[in-house]
Amino acid sequence: MRILMIIDGLPGGGAEKVVLTLCQEMHQLGHQIQLLSLRNICQYPLPNGMNYQVLNKLNYTLFCKKFIERSYYSNMLSQVIKMNEKKHGKYDLIFSHLHNTDRIVSQTHVDSVEKIWFCIHGMLSISHLENRHTLDLWRKKRAITKIYTNKNIVSVSNAVAKDLTVDLSVQPSKLVVINNPFQIQHILTQAAEKFNLPKTPYLIHVGRFHAHKRHDRLLLAYAKSGIKAQLVLVGSGTVQQINIIKKLAEKLKIIERLIFIGFQRNPYPLIKHARMLILSSDSEGFGNVLIEALLCGTPVVSTRCPGGPVEILETAGIEDALTDLNSDALAEKMKKVYNFPPDPIDQKYLQIYDCKNICQQYLRLAEHY
Repeated sequence: MRILMIIDGLPGGGAEKVVLTLCQEMHQLGHQIQLLSLRNICQYPLPNGMNYQVLNKLNYTLFCKKFIERSYYSNMLSQVIKMNEKKHGKYDLIFSHLHNTDRIVSQTHVDSVEKIWFCIHGMLSISHLENRHTLDLWRKKRAITKIYTNKNIVSVSNAVAKDLTVDLSVQPSKLVVINNPFQIQHILTQAAEKFNLPKTPYLIHVGRFHAHKRHDRLLLAYAKSGIKAQLVLVGSGTVQQINIIKKLAEKLKIIERLIFIGFQRNPYPLIKHARMLILSSDSEGFGNVLIEALLCGTPVVSTRCPGGPVEILETAGIEDALTDLNSDALAEKMKKVYNFPPDPIDQKYLQIYDCKNICQQYLRLAEHY
């Protein structure tokens, strides 16, 4: 099959890694894959043999402007898709990833419109409607509903599907839940690679510096837990975002125990040797790092946030790793897991996320036509 993946860029997030995993696995299965990025930004190595194309090299500030640039991008995208299909044949499946991409793809005019699937990776009612009020809230909710109503939808978790259809009142044409894919053997191989690890016990958090990741809750819980092991923070962010967290760490008198390590293409050795991985988010579409940690045999603690973490940990039979959305509860759970580490879970519970299985679920979407 000929498959087109569209995304607004590859700056190093979990959804971006998912897209590249899908592209690589589908290519290995013999399908023709084209990855089209709306922005010229890529922090991940690209899979061999994949057709990678950048739509335009305009800067991010210009990309973020709302109306003129969105129309410009949708028109350009329509032209590129039509040109590629004229040259190489029709696409069998087209996938749009992330909300910024979806807003543009929803305005394109192509013959293959019925083959477009919008892949929802997050809890949109939280990430896009939180802190909005009255008329602004109504307008934004209406705009989201308009984008996805009567469209084909792939949701990464049941919680994301419920958020879209119940909380946002979207009535999709088709709705399928497909969890995120993981190259399990590759992750285990990477986890065994040599890395300059901290010489003393440490905890780890993996995630970009963003308000929804709640690094502030993480630091408050870490300080309250009394755990003396270092805390490694893996992830990128703006200087301003990171400085806010550093100032909080100084106020809590824990700055000397924090290690800011930035974005890592291979974080798995760090995850494997950590005493515990913590997820402190307000919401997660899926929660990739939980699967990755469990694959590496590392205990996890997660907030019982809206989204995938509850589904992941309940399916794995370790719902006790979940905790309420506050720093006190998180601190108590961290302390319990640190002092009494659980046994690694049976890996059979994680095989459902293997990329071959997940890719087949994506490929079967072509049977809808």
